[in-house]
Amino acid sequence: QVQVVESGGGLVQAGGSLRLSCAASGRTFSRLAMGWFRQIPGKEREFVAAISGNAGSSLYADSVKGRFTISRVNAKTTVYLQMNSLKPEDTAVYYCGAKTILTSGSYYPNPESYDYWGQGTQVTVSS
Repeated sequence: QVQVVESGGGLVQAGGSLRLSCAASGRTFSRLAMGWFRQIPGKEREFVAAISGNAGSSLYADSVKGRFTISRVNAKTTVYLQMNSLKPEDTAVYYCGAKTILTSGSYYPNPESYDYWGQGTQVTVSS
């Protein structure tokens, strides 16, 4: 069983920055592809960014490209989401997902691919 715990959400003004962290345990971290997703009430979970197990590949939603950066430090079993130039429309609960993988070079933008999820962290951007 893999445990996933997010942290770092909060309230920030438009144009500001936040860094989310996601710690995973229970499996060799490099054998987990990781992803960030977000969700607002009444809507489906939306892809934000994903990164491969070896950190060699990443993918971003068009809506965050150029503003958000996903990274991981396998030695710390943690993945990060640096969010800059935040907009009110970025307001959501952000979830971290972990997917067990056999090869470390792939990322996964589909939330249905993920095996484990954290509890979510609220990000609120005020205008």
